Formats: sequence, structure tokens, C-alpha cells
Amino acid sequence: MTSSALAISNGPVPGVPAVRCLGPARLTAGLDRYRRLDLRTHLGVHGRMPPLTVSDLVNLAERISLRGRGGAGFPFARKMRAVVESAQRRRSGTVVVVNATEGEPASWKDKVLLARAPHLILDGAALAARALSADSVVVGVADDGVGEESIIRALAERRMPAPTQIVTMPHRFISGEGGALVRGINGQVPIPPGRKTRASDSGVTGLPTLLSNAETYAQLAIAARLGPRDYAAVGTEREPGTVLLTVGGSASYPSVVEVPAGAPLMLVLNVCQATVGHGVLMGGFHGKWMSAEAAAQAQVSRESLDSLGGALGAGIVLPLGDDTCPLGEVTRVMHYLAGQSAGQCGPCRMGLPDLARAVAMLADGSGGRGAVDAIRAAAGAVRGRGACSHPDGTAQFALSALDTFAADVDAHIRHDGCGQSTRNVLPLPVEEAGTGARLAVDWARCDGHGLCAHIVPELIRLDGNGYPSFPDTPVPPWLEAEANKAVRMCPALALRLNTGDRKAPAGTNGRRSPGR
Repeated sequence: MTSSALAISNGPVPGVPAVRCLGPARLTAGLDRYRRLDLRTHLGVHGRMPPLTVSDLVNLAERISLRGRGGAGFPFARKMRAVVESAQRRRSGTVVVVNATEGEPASWKDKVLLARAPHLILDGAALAARALSADSVVVGVADDGVGEESIIRALAERRMPAPTQIVTMPHRFISGEGGALVRGINGQVPIPPGRKTRASDSGVTGLPTLLSNAETYAQLAIAARLGPRDYAAVGTEREPGTVLLTVGGSASYPSVVEVPAGAPLMLVLNVCQATVGHGVLMGGFHGKWMSAEAAAQAQVSRESLDSLGGALGAGIVLPLGDDTCPLGEVTRVMHYLAGQSAGQCGPCRMGLPDLARAVAMLADGSGGRGAVDAIRAAAGAVRGRGACSHPDGTAQFALSALDTFAADVDAHIRHDGCGQSTRNVLPLPVEEAGTGARLAVDWARCDGHGLCAHIVPELIRLDGNGYPSFPDTPVPPWLEAEANKAVRMCPALALRLNTGDRKAPAGTNGRRSPGR
């Protein structure tokens, strides 16, 4: 393993952020010298991997406190035990699944591993598959074109202990949820199941399935080579080893950074030249906001971040400078999250659009003094009631913003705004031309019948004057049929569904009704 204070990747893959390393390079070893580690180069950098039994793997994972790196942080040893016990009880085979879909728009760490160090991921999956005598291995990737070719090449360069296939999933926020991935592999619609089922009990083709994140398998491969003692030479006592972070937001140098657990968060931000003005979003869009003061005290560990009101989550770090409206940034993400739901339960179909609408009214000043109470009420209506964790994570994001940006919230209530524009600092997917249908209104025709709001209440509400109001964001796929119906049934023929342009034509934005 190589070690450096700061290693910047050599010849980065187009579209993939630079790689930086603070401390010993483990997952990122060799990336300062090579664009991509093929099998020969990979073995030269990391060495050969020893075979381990199930008990060896469980013991290793326990001794290094290995937790899932996809966001939930579930202990890997407990997952492995659950799969073994389920297979023994049912006398069935097993499946190993690598979740490398990374549907979170702000996250790039798994894509970096896929594109540049794919054999580390496959090493960990092979370790688990060999120990379990698995029937098959499945690698789930997104259809965004990042990393898929690299992992295909990696599979052609080596032999796996079980038949291995790659399954491509839609690049959507909820497609990265474990249950959605299992459904997609099984040929079903890749959305979270309506009823929560543990993959260790019934996963791919109904078999006990070991499902974990791409970085988790890569960490397992590193630990198998180093052993628990050397693996724990960096990090903290409770959280040994290194962590991969995706640093974006206000960072002048957005990067994927490998850092020892316990390192100061500000060290990472300073290396990426990130300005921390209003605060830092930790853990991604289902994470939590931290104030600049809390970020200055924080270390990169679950324990430290939890104690200061943050979250490590999937290792996403999004600082905001002092030149953008924080509530405007939150509103953009809230509309995105509301549109990313599966639309299969009430909290998502009705609750998340309501929550996004309440946040938008606070941001534009139209919510008045009751805006904060409206947000808290809307968040309370969805928490703990969804078919998956999406409503809970979205509510947490909104409520955390209220607490962290209290001064900004007060300015928006008292003065209809904070005086800053929204600079789109938080990363959201860029819509391609011809995609993302949007509702629009021809205000010269609209007479405020209100029928559209009855047909598609999840999307359209009536404002104080009885005219339709809705966000200027793409219509979620699961609402397109209802939106088309509302367009067809509009008595005044005023409602439109624009499919060819990213923005509605000037004067037809659905956010406000005309003055009358």
C-alpha cells in the first residue's frame, strides 16, 4: 500500500471526479499512477487475496466493525450470519449482490471504484461468494454509462467463483434502495417493495441473498489482505480503517476523497477548497444539515457526526458557501425528491408533494408566519408511514434545514426572502433535451375552474385565488397518465404538458396565477 498526504489521480476518467487521498491510500492505491487498474496492475498494487471461510469472514468483519457504506450502515457480519442461517434453515443456495447503482446524484465514490478500481469490488464479492458457495453473483449498476464498461472488462479479465452477471438499473434515486435492486434483478419494476422483506431471507429468485454496497465489498477485500490489526492501524477504535467521501457543493475541486476515519472534517473541506458559509449537508439528500460551527468540530466518523447532529450516510459532503440562498437550494432538492418517489403509497403520492410545496412557500415568502408549522405538519404526516425509507429520509432533510438555517428561515418569514439568489450549488441531474414533461398554463385561457386539481391533486393545488399552482419541475413518471388526463379535461383548454423543452415557455410557468 502506498501512503501520501495528498494524492491526486493521474489522467482521470472523463466525467468522473478527481481522486484525493489523505493518509494511507487503500481503496485509492495506485490511482495516482494509473487511470484504471486492470487485473495485472491491480495484483501488482494490492497483491493476491487469501481465501477465507464463512467463519473467517464473519470474524474479520466483526473485528474491524465493517458496516455497509451505502448509507444505512448495517453491520456486514450480521448480514452474512443472517444469510448463512437462512440458507441452512431452508437448505437452499445463496446469491451475492453488489449494489453499485449509486442513484444519489451527489455521490460518486462507487462510480470511481467501478471505473478505476473494479477488481477491488469483485475481490470482495468473490470472497463472499466462495465462502458461501454461492449459486451466483450479481453486480447492479446504473444506466448512466459510468463504470459499466469497466466492470464488464474486469469480469473478462478474471475468473469468479460463481456465475456472475451485470444488471443495469434506471439511474433514479430510489433505484439504489436494496429492495428495488432485488426487484429489478428479478425482472420486476425496480422500485422498493410495498412490504419490507429482508434480502437475507428472500432476495434474488427467492434465495437468501447477501446484498451490500460496492465500497463495502472493496473494504472487505482490503481487510482480507491486511488482516484486522493492520487494517485498524488507521481510523478510530470504534471505526477503524478509511472512508470514501464524495465532496461537492461549494468545493472548488469536487473530489472523491479517501480519508482515515476520525480525520477532521475541515481538513477534507480545506483540501477541496470548499467554502463553508451557511452549513454542510452530510450524508446526501437523506442526510442532515450541520451548521458551520458544528462542521468545524466534526470528525469523519459516524460517532462524531451523530453527536453533532450530522450523519455519515453514504459519505456525501455538500458544503454551502455564503453566496446562495440555503432555502432556495433546499426547495430544489425537495421538488426533486418528491418526483423521485415510486408513487406507490400515500405518503409519497400526496405527502411528499405537500412537503415540497410547503418548503417552496417558505422560500418564496408566500407561506407567511405559518410556513414553518406547515412544513413540520407535512413532515409529520409522512414519517414512519411509507412503504420504504424515502418519505422518512426526505422529511429528515427538510426538518434538518429548518433547524440549521433558523436565521435564514426568519428572514424569509419577516422579509419575504434573504436577499440572495439560488445559485444551484446542490447537484441535481441535468435533464436532457426531450425528456422531463412539465405542466404549463396558458393564463390567457385559464378561468380557474379547478378541475385539474381534483384530477391530479398530488401535483396541482389551487392557490388563494383558486388558480392552479404547481412546481416548475418534471412530472413524475407515475403521474404522467393523470397529468395527461387533466390536460384533456381542462374546460378552457388552458393546461399544457410540454415534453420537448426543459423549461416551460415564458409566461406559462405554473407556479403563480395571473393577477386579477
